[in-house]
Amino acid sequence: MTLQARFLGAAAAHGPRIAVEDLGGRAITYAALHGVSDRVRDRLVALGVRPGDRVGLCLRKTIDAVAALIGVMKCGAAYVPVDATASMTRAAYILGNCQVAATVVEEDLAPALADLSGPKIVLRRQEEGPLRLERALDALDAEGVASPAQTVLGAPKDLAYVLYTSGSTGQPKGVVLTQENALAFVDWCVATLAPTAADRFSSHAPFHFDLSILDLYTPWHAGSALVLLDEKCAKDAAALADVAASRRITVWYSTPSVLSMMAQAGRMERHDYAALRLVCFAGEVFPLVHLRSLVAKLPPHVRYLNLYGPTETNVCTYYEVPRPIPEDRKDPFPIGEACAHFRARVVGEDGRDVPRGDKGELVMQGPAVTQGYWALPEVTARAFLVDESGAWYRTGDIVLEEPGGGYVYAGRRDRMVKRRGYRVELGEIEACLYGFPGVEEAAVIAEPDADAGVRIRAFLCMADRGKPSIIALKQHCSSRIPVYMVPDTFAFLDGLPHTSTDKIDYQQLRTLGPAK
Repeated sequence: MTLQARFLGAAAAHGPRIAVEDLGGRAITYAALHGVSDRVRDRLVALGVRPGDRVGLCLRKTIDAVAALIGVMKCGAAYVPVDATASMTRAAYILGNCQVAATVVEEDLAPALADLSGPKIVLRRQEEGPLRLERALDALDAEGVASPAQTVLGAPKDLAYVLYTSGSTGQPKGVVLTQENALAFVDWCVATLAPTAADRFSSHAPFHFDLSILDLYTPWHAGSALVLLDEKCAKDAAALADVAASRRITVWYSTPSVLSMMAQAGRMERHDYAALRLVCFAGEVFPLVHLRSLVAKLPPHVRYLNLYGPTETNVCTYYEVPRPIPEDRKDPFPIGEACAHFRARVVGEDGRDVPRGDKGELVMQGPAVTQGYWALPEVTARAFLVDESGAWYRTGDIVLEEPGGGYVYAGRRDRMVKRRGYRVELGEIEACLYGFPGVEEAAVIAEPDADAGVRIRAFLCMADRGKPSIIALKQHCSSRIPVYMVPDTFAFLDGLPHTSTDKIDYQQLRTLGPAK
């Protein structure tokens, strides 16, 4: 089974139902989406795309983009989505690095990709009327009709998509995901979320972010609808709070940062969320103070799932947040137990299992684990622990296994620094700072220092945009973490910088001047 084969089944079973809708009043049925994606397949094949090729998608989040990625897979090719709202220099690098055979691109973005080899399907700017993708295909058909092609059903080991993430060298690296990888995750989502024809899934994540896989493909099982939240809405707390209610979203999925923003600034109390049944979040730790605020603003029947996993595995552990949240709880909730399609271990630096309750790196094994990184064999080799039980993906995350099973997230291996001979996890300092009254967002970085060896800088965004006492902040930290972990400096910002996937942008924080 492959994603394109799964879509053919969905189109046959749910043809008249709405498959995707946007915030501009446009919608498309499963049958119509099938038709448009067939036309994309035909044109790409006419342009020379063959099974196993990669096709770039440089599109804003629209119905066009959904039709295009399905059409790419119908060719037996893999789609390579890039962020159409960010640097086109980065986009050009990604598409060139992945050696795409063709690109589907919006007209205003096409000039930046002029040097990219391979043909392009260019979508011209039109705000109203039929899908721009259909108009682009009509224009190409006027020059020469593309012959009907057969949908390539493919095989589980075929490449499905390549998602690029930040690389340690400064250049993004492509995570290679197969059809088997994708469907192992989607099948878990279907079993866990139990979608129905009445469900309406939010689509907050951009398509170059792994959170989008749940949104895009889980609805096909039951003929559910997908509601696209465009880039403008995605950053607006009030707009998101309104859309979740007015569009009667039943299954919401985003990063905790987005949900925190909605709870703090979305005026959610004005809306009726009776339709909402499930809130899923992933990508970062959800500060307990903001989670409590969110739960207080939503109906008591809503369930909350903390989903954990890097792009290389998608979701690999999960935890259902108890309701009500215990009043005496102070720490963020665990990342929970391994999903049914995974095996998990906690290992030390020597690669051996650590005793339960000790901290170590979480490694994962299962059908959803990536095959590696595009054209980076050495990086791929370093990403896996190989022993007599097989290959285990190194998540880079430090966890401990609880006595009753399940895992507690303790931080990132690459955010662990040595200070005064002690190992310091920067995420632990951030968790401490979130316990200070009025902290809306917190981020911590470490920098080399000639005198101290390592200097720790904290960046805070306060709910009232004020500047609390540094003495009070240090006293708060000293009462909760060792003195050697207390930040050396504190900076106050109106808002912390975020990446296109709504995670805190630590690289940008490093550019905000030297520690003082």
